[in-house]
This record gives sequence, structure tokens and C-alpha cells, in this order.
Amino acid sequence: MSKVWVLDTETKGTGAEMVPLEKIERDPSSAGGRIIVPRERAEKPAREPGPKRPPRFKVVDVMTRQVLAEGADTRATVDLLKGIRSVVDVSVYAWDGAAERWQVLGMGDRKKLFALAHPSSSVTSASTR
Repeated sequence: MSKVWVLDTETKGTGAEMVPLEKIERDPSSAGGRIIVPRERAEKPAREPGPKRPPRFKVVDVMTRQVLAEGADTRATVDLLKGIRSVVDVSVYAWDGAAERWQVLGMGDRKKLFALAHPSSSVTSASTR
């Protein structure tokens, strides 16, 4: 259980100090006859999570920096990656609704998407090890 701390202002010229409430309750003379009523902590209301949205992707060619797809769903992204030769030829971003910006996917996640597009490639066997 956590301690409740109060501000003791009855110090002699050195300013106020924080002391545990138990100390004031044990020695009421140190409280200077004041009545201390600690506030109850307000409980934070539980936030209901919103409906989960399907992921949206942005695919950018690394050589030309041309946006190949933006706001594409998973199926459209996988279909686009079928025409890409290597997983390192594109940068893939996922939309982060909480931060309201595109977050770059790491190599592991890019390989998973690329493996869906190229099931017979060597990326599939490398990513399952």
C-alpha cells in the first residue's frame, strides 16, 4: 500500500516539507492543531477501445522514391509486391492511427508481406528459421 504524504508548513523558516500522514497522526502537536483531510484519488475512467481498423500500407520504390501505393489494404499490398523483384527494392509503411502518421515497417514485417507475394522465394525459408 502506498503512503499518503502531506505538506507540513509548520517548519521554522526553512519552508514547507513533505511528511507521511502517519507522522502527523501520531504526533498531533506537530500539526499545529490543523485538521488534515487528504483528498481521495480520482479514478481514471476506463477508455473503451474503438473498433480495430484493418491495416493500411504505403509502398515506396527506394531508387526513385516514387509512391507505388498509399492507403492500400493488405491484399492490394501483397498483389503489388508480386511485381517487385526483392524485398529491399521497396520501403513499406503502415498507417498508425494513434500517432496519425506512417510508420516504416521493419525488415521482418516486410519479409512476411513479401513471402505472401512470393511463396516460393528464398525469403520464405529464411523468415521461418
